[in-house]
Amino acid sequence: MASPWPWSSRTREATERGQSSYREATMDRTTLRKELKRIVSGGEPRRAALEKVAALIKESGNHRWVGLYDVDPTAGLVSNIVWSGPGAPEFRTFPITKGLTGSAISTRKTVNVGNVRSDPRYLTAFGTTKSEIIVPIFDSTRENVVGTIDVESEQPNAFDPQTEGLLEECAELLTPLWRASH
Repeated sequence: MASPWPWSSRTREATERGQSSYREATMDRTTLRKELKRIVSGGEPRRAALEKVAALIKESGNHRWVGLYDVDPTAGLVSNIVWSGPGAPEFRTFPITKGLTGSAISTRKTVNVGNVRSDPRYLTAFGTTKSEIIVPIFDSTRENVVGTIDVESEQPNAFDPQTEGLLEECAELLTPLWRASH
């Protein structure tokens, strides 16, 4: 089945040419931002838009798995909305205080772990995950964390500062999809 994303053929071709760098086969920042803006302003139902967002982020960096989560401080829970990857997360809903996500919410900062096996906060979702990054999504006032982007990789130290910055830009662009739900 052909991918719905226009950069997929470039990614595949780069990989087929044997480019050794993980980053060489990824979508450029401008294209990713443009596509996210298009999805966010497209007027689709929230879940459908977020399914596209998760797939887009996954494809953009050749990531193995991407999940998008709602944060409900009143209930004290984090809940998966959508994911793109080999399967559902092990924990679809969990306490707001648990895992790397709990740390990202409480500190209101991105949590980037290059070796999840050495971090006691890690909640095992997939046995093959080696690194994970959790990026908070803020409400329009930037006071409260209302969601997160969770990206996992089978490669250790997969998320360099440029990738971290790009995912933080993605979170900023996605704020309207959370504003509409709260």
